Amino acid sequence: MPMHRRLPKKGFSNAAFQDKILTVSIAKLELAFDDGAMVTVAALREKRLVRGQFDAVKILGDGELTKKLTVAIESLSASAKEKIEKAGGSVVAAS
Repeated sequence: MPMHRRLPKKGFSNAAFQDKILTVSIAKLELAFDDGAMVTVAALREKRLVRGQFDAVKILGDGELTKKLTVAIESLSASAKEKIEKAGGSVVAAS
């Protein structure tokens, strides 16, 4: 058997260097927050919608929203932003 087939295969993967982005749907925000609430990463942790270590949080537009929420998250999908504004809420720049 040739030497290159006998040796273990090892290589490099960029998986350890990728950003871990957690996603939260609009439907989960509807269930967890009251009308007029401020949605931040700290508030999401308090409501236990996100846990552990991560680099960013992204709000996705899955589901319906009927409450006026003020969202201060660094990343939103276009459909999530549209649904938040349609419900009377607002999106502010995350600090």
